[in-house]
Amino acid sequence: MADFSRRQFLRAAVAASGGALCSVLPGMGLAQSKPTFDFDISLAQWSLNKAFFDRSLSPLDFPAVARTSFDIGAVEYVNQFFMDKARDKAFLQDLKGRAADHNVKSLLIMVDGEGDLSTSDEARRKQSVENHYKWVEAAHDLGCHSIRVNLHGAGSAEAWHKASVSSMRELAEFSKPLNVKILVENHGGYSSHGAKLAAVLKEADSPFCGSMPDFGNFCYQRASGDLWDSPCVKQYDIYQGVADLLPYAGAISAKTFRFDEQGNEPDIDYYKIFELVKAAQYSGYVGIEYEGHDLPADEGIRATKRLLEKVRSGLSA
Repeated sequence: MADFSRRQFLRAAVAASGGALCSVLPGMGLAQSKPTFDFDISLAQWSLNKAFFDRSLSPLDFPAVARTSFDIGAVEYVNQFFMDKARDKAFLQDLKGRAADHNVKSLLIMVDGEGDLSTSDEARRKQSVENHYKWVEAAHDLGCHSIRVNLHGAGSAEAWHKASVSSMRELAEFSKPLNVKILVENHGGYSSHGAKLAAVLKEADSPFCGSMPDFGNFCYQRASGDLWDSPCVKQYDIYQGVADLLPYAGAISAKTFRFDEQGNEPDIDYYKIFELVKAAQYSGYVGIEYEGHDLPADEGIRATKRLLEKVRSGLSA
């Protein structure tokens, strides 16, 4: 099956309209007990990255796709798909309106390509901080609670830490009046070392600084010193990493790559991770981020959603 496309979205939207009433009245007339563990599910735009990169889907379609094709009522945007729109008020208003039309919450914008916030080159670091300001403002315009940033930059662990703390504090100072949080994802380099990233957030010491734990990004050193491409030579324990970052979590990224016959992610123990999430009393959204190749994007998203629902149900008993 081909990757998810605009044509598939339109067909799904028509099919979904007939069943809308049933979806909003679950358990009508039955006594409902409050579950002991719960979280809401959101959809990361990156899960459909191929369709957005080849423009078979417009970024403006994303909220409608989330609702009508996957019955998901909250989304996480990726700025790579609308890099030139951060200050385009008409575009942002249109996107916000489409989200409202489908009763979809806009949660955050994942920000890439705006420079290294953790470089020891002070002029470059300052410029990178300023480059992020427009995305804080865009997040505010869309009604998002946060932006997600990367803490990348060459140098020693000590220099990375110092620059990272400075950038997080400066971004938080800018974002505070707009009530937008700055969340860091473990996303390569030192940021994928759970304890080191937690130490940055502890020292930044701001309610407007937080983490976005990602289950799949805990390789903190690669053979060629790059962020993504060469073989991983030092991997942080993913369960320890999630535990390190949960005290600061403002969002969670549920990464999946593949599924076994039981619908589990064979390389990531979702029950073990969500026992940690439950123990931390996290109550925000968990975002689906499917990055696999075995299934088309739409099937991978649905498989991830089923896994999250199964784990949520199992841990709520």
